Amino acid sequence: MTVPDDAVQRPGPRLEEPVEKAVGPKTAKALHKLGIRTTGDLVRHYPRRYVRWGDMTRIGQLHEGEHVTIDAEVVQATVRTMRSRGGAMLQVVLRNHGDTIEVTWFARHAGALRYHEQQLRPGATGLFSGQVKSYRGKLQLLHPDYEVFGPDELEAAVARGESERPRPVYGLTSGLQNSTVVNAVATVLDTLRVEDVPDPVPPLVRRERDLATADWALEAVHRPVDDDQRRRALRRLRYEEAFVLQAELARRRARAVAQAATARPGRAGGILDAFDARLPFVLTDGQRAVGEEIAHELAADRPMQRLLQGEVGSGKTVVALRAMLQVVDSGGQAALLAPTEVLAAQHVRTLRAMLGDLAAGGMLGGAEDATRVALLTGSQSTAARRSALAEAAGGAAGIVVGTHALLSEHVQFADLGLVVVDEQHRFGVEQRDALRAKAGGVPHLLVMTATPIPRTVAMTVFGDLETSTLRQVPAGRAEVVTHVVPASRPAWVERTWRRVREEVDGGGRAYVVCPRIDATEGRAAKDDGDGADLVLDDGPDVEQAEAEAPRVLRAVTEVAEELRASAALQGVTVGVLHGRMSPEEKERALADFASGAVPVLVSTTVVEVGVDVPEATAMVVLDADRFGVSQLHQLRGRIGRGDRPGVCLLVADAPEGTPAQTRLATLAATRDGFELAAVDLELRREGDVLGAAQSGRGTSLRLLRVARDGDLIAEAREDARALVEVDPELLTAPALGAAIEAVLAGERDEFIDRT
Repeated sequence: MTVPDDAVQRPGPRLEEPVEKAVGPKTAKALHKLGIRTTGDLVRHYPRRYVRWGDMTRIGQLHEGEHVTIDAEVVQATVRTMRSRGGAMLQVVLRNHGDTIEVTWFARHAGALRYHEQQLRPGATGLFSGQVKSYRGKLQLLHPDYEVFGPDELEAAVARGESERPRPVYGLTSGLQNSTVVNAVATVLDTLRVEDVPDPVPPLVRRERDLATADWALEAVHRPVDDDQRRRALRRLRYEEAFVLQAELARRRARAVAQAATARPGRAGGILDAFDARLPFVLTDGQRAVGEEIAHELAADRPMQRLLQGEVGSGKTVVALRAMLQVVDSGGQAALLAPTEVLAAQHVRTLRAMLGDLAAGGMLGGAEDATRVALLTGSQSTAARRSALAEAAGGAAGIVVGTHALLSEHVQFADLGLVVVDEQHRFGVEQRDALRAKAGGVPHLLVMTATPIPRTVAMTVFGDLETSTLRQVPAGRAEVVTHVVPASRPAWVERTWRRVREEVDGGGRAYVVCPRIDATEGRAAKDDGDGADLVLDDGPDVEQAEAEAPRVLRAVTEVAEELRASAALQGVTVGVLHGRMSPEEKERALADFASGAVPVLVSTTVVEVGVDVPEATAMVVLDADRFGVSQLHQLRGRIGRGDRPGVCLLVADAPEGTPAQTRLATLAATRDGFELAAVDLELRREGDVLGAAQSGRGTSLRLLRVARDGDLIAEAREDARALVEVDPELLTAPALGAAIEAVLAGERDEFIDRT
């Protein structure tokens, strides 16, 4: 069956109905825990995996460790309470061909076993599939899947004949059985008509890509006849997810390209030329190439929409500053939006240091052709804020750096020509657009990220931006070696602190990073100062590790006290830095660290990005197994920024063979951020990669896997761009427009604009 070209724009009424109407209130209540509210949500709750029950096996021929399916009769079923260990168990005795085996289910209370008890009454027959285990010398099946036959012999024969087909296994929650979901989905599918399932993928695209229709795919993904049908359905649904997202990205890109912007070509003999003449180093080939690319786009009358990604220490700040100076030379202003006050203040210090008297426009000692760099944050003093606001509104400040405070309605610009967004994943679309709206027109946009992004993620998350990449690190950057230190070996940990002392005695500085601020927090939390200190990152094994081996994570305040009292650091001043400190306290802590007055700084991940202390040569990360690859790579990038080599010590409990151990071993083996990004993508949960989970809902990519489906994503991107080029409003594809609204509404910021 195929969906007509003029498919309705909204899902059919059956897919909009409350799920209660299809399955009843009791089952619906359990489904609500999975976020399933409508029948449409239910049929889009795809199986997590499939199992094949296989050929029938006689009980007398079973062997421990086998995965088997037996055709048997229930002889006895008994529920009893377990006094010694608590909870309840259901013991069922099965018989076929004269032999018997015990089948057991465990639960927290007897009520949770009532469903099984009702299904498995003595005399009932059915198929039971699971792994054979041994308990006290006797074979048994533990928590097997099963299907009970009705009195109809034909039904039983059909069930036995279908034992080879792939059977769906769904994500469940308490009070919900897999068979309940199977039956609920079947109830909805049996009543659906073709016109109830609008198809977001136009017929022409389906034909060119040899894709099934949406209604066929929904039927086949839940009730496949064989593996070929299952694979075809999954491919179609994965493509649909990619196509819907890429169509929205293509529309945003088309809208941006269609707008007019003020050309900012710069001028000869201006502040950019003066800055270039003073550079104490030679730009890398990559910096020059990307700079020319950006300069060309700034000189056009259409808004630049560019993502600048680069390896840690690749010189993105210089590239961005040269772009900002070109805009200043053209009579405009540039705004640099940073995610935290620490990073905003760091940017201001860096820009002023790089510009020297070129940043002192109209001031005593300022160069003849100079501008100013202003800072705007939410916690500034009234006088400092008033001064910065005046410089931005009057145009005296050609470059304005700030946090979310730049988005305030009180902030005005004389002529905003360029918006530079640092650390893109910290901002959503609305925040970015709020700043761009202050331009009065459409400013050019440069997005920077210090986290190298694999090609598939770039296509999926930043599909509306053109991408520039800096891979080359400037000459003269010091080497940094990384070692994993087992936290369970006291002698190794003690050697870590002696190594820190050696660096300090040699004139270096050392960061010590902890996942918590103080011991009053729970297992870990976001720092409540800047919102910068997200400590538990993206490793898929974090929650599992905590469940299996809960432990108290190290905290800044207690670690600082321990180090001050330690023999290894006797006489060494130890400072602290975290997001709960006031801006003045943070500034003082960083200044003391940079000067060497406080050579050891115990910090949260507030130092993850932007902090630049060339004398820093050592980094110790405690509980390193609780951080993700990209975050550890960023932290490591804070050292070795001068001409002295650095050492990074990752103190962790990471058993051999765990994902955490893989992350740490990979970090120790390479400093290539792009290689690490690829490993990171393989290890991370999909929702975290795309950020949709941050909205409080499940990720909209239910089947698509960015690490696996790169070719399919590329195909969807090509098709979506071709469609939007001829039909930017999707008037010929109303079902696609409806799918975009249904899938992305309410989470577009997080879904599209986070990595």
